[in-house]
Amino acid sequence: MPTVEELYRNYGILADATEQVGQHKDAYQVILDGVKGGTKEKRLAAQFIPKFFKHFPELADSAINAQLDLCEDEDVSIRRQAIKELPQFATGENLPRVADILTQLLQTDDSAEFNLVNNALLSIFKMDAKGTLGGLFSQILQGEDIVRERAIKFLSTKLKTLPDEVLTKEVEELILTESKKVLEDVTGEEFVLFMKILSGLKSLQTVSGRQQLVELVAEQADLEQTFNPSDPDCVDRLLQCTRQAVPLFSKNVHSTRFVTYFCEQVLPNLSTLTTPVEGLDIQLEVLKLLAEMSSFCGDMEKLETNLRKLFDKLLEYMPLPPEEAENGENAGNEEPKLQFSYVECLLYSFHQLGRKLPDFLTAKLNAEKLKDFKIRLQYFARGLQVYIRQLRLALQGKTGEALKTEENKIKVVALKITNNINVLIKDLFHIPPSYKSTVTLSWKPVQKVEIGQKRANEDTTSGSPPKKSTAGPKRDARQIYNPPSGKYSSNLSNFNYEQRGAFRGSRGGRGWGTRGNRSRGRLY
Repeated sequence: MPTVEELYRNYGILADATEQVGQHKDAYQVILDGVKGGTKEKRLAAQFIPKFFKHFPELADSAINAQLDLCEDEDVSIRRQAIKELPQFATGENLPRVADILTQLLQTDDSAEFNLVNNALLSIFKMDAKGTLGGLFSQILQGEDIVRERAIKFLSTKLKTLPDEVLTKEVEELILTESKKVLEDVTGEEFVLFMKILSGLKSLQTVSGRQQLVELVAEQADLEQTFNPSDPDCVDRLLQCTRQAVPLFSKNVHSTRFVTYFCEQVLPNLSTLTTPVEGLDIQLEVLKLLAEMSSFCGDMEKLETNLRKLFDKLLEYMPLPPEEAENGENAGNEEPKLQFSYVECLLYSFHQLGRKLPDFLTAKLNAEKLKDFKIRLQYFARGLQVYIRQLRLALQGKTGEALKTEENKIKVVALKITNNINVLIKDLFHIPPSYKSTVTLSWKPVQKVEIGQKRANEDTTSGSPPKKSTAGPKRDARQIYNPPSGKYSSNLSNFNYEQRGAFRGSRGGRGWGTRGNRSRGRLY
């Protein structure tokens, strides 16, 4: 093993040789042997090996392996020095191997080392993006779970920081191709991260790009399979995928496949849905997603059939008036409970799809069914007016900080829900029923009023508090208005919070497929 003096002497030989440095192979070999010495020798070797690496291609493997030994040294200062110098080995055909090594080194628990590895990966990314991606995806597909997890997070957080000249169209195509391979077997959390990665690519910002992403999500959602409402993983998978798809839909990228699946497979099983997420109102979550998607539904093959299923589900939440006894009092002990949050979603979805078949209520239903529906609408509208008056009274005169309390925030949302239902019911009472009004779902931010939408939006927000309070809560903090039973109750305190949960489980055990067993240990 060479001493410190010998290392310096051989370094001098190489440094003085200038253009003839490649002729001093023996001197470079002495420096490589420095990794077998003590702390001081290793520290010098970590600096000297990369400095002259490019001059000795025949010793490339030996040099890289020597540097890797230093990357695994017990002394943290030696490891950090060795990692810092790794990008100097990323030349030509060695770059993918260095990228692979750096990706494996992401598993370190030392924060300083972790930052050095991230910086080194970014450095070689700018040298050769495709080669670096090769190393990253190699480990994502075959590496240890901790390496896979951190490599995916590296891509999800660092890609967006790279300049356009690095993320070329060809590079983005490679990311899409490799991501599709990974998506064949992912957990819910991994799927969300990959959708974040892909939706951020410039080449996928176009209509055709968004359509590609929707197809990827539909494949993950397994829309060809029969829905199993009693399987929490099946339910959670569908919700997770649908949440990723919703932001992609537009007037040019249709939600038809998802809306069809929800109408045919999910709505009939709504009451039997199970979820692993504690505290989540799974039925309301499904109905909200359906409502958001219904705006962008294209031509549907079985429109009348699916509209009827939606109509039948709506009827379940639109009760008939309680029967009255001879003295005019209610014959029953309790009046029906009005589920405003559920009805907003179902009524909105019906209103959106009904535009595609405007004679559904008049031509597709028999007279008795239509009469029954109008009675339900009328009864619901009466109860609605009571709650709208109570909410307006409770919020009257409140501005600024007063509207920021949790109680008043919920009341503002409740007022939006009830106003929305009121506007939609008015449309359906027209003869023939109309589908022209436009409302903003209560949990969505209020959009700017277009000239053609002015009247409908005025109907929706009339009587609301000042503008600053009309914006709905963030999607992840949506609130449910769940009024008390009885249309004349003045108690407005019975509100619940909706909680959203992440996908449970991990690869190899449950959820979205198993990845099988892979070899462990150093793969350099």
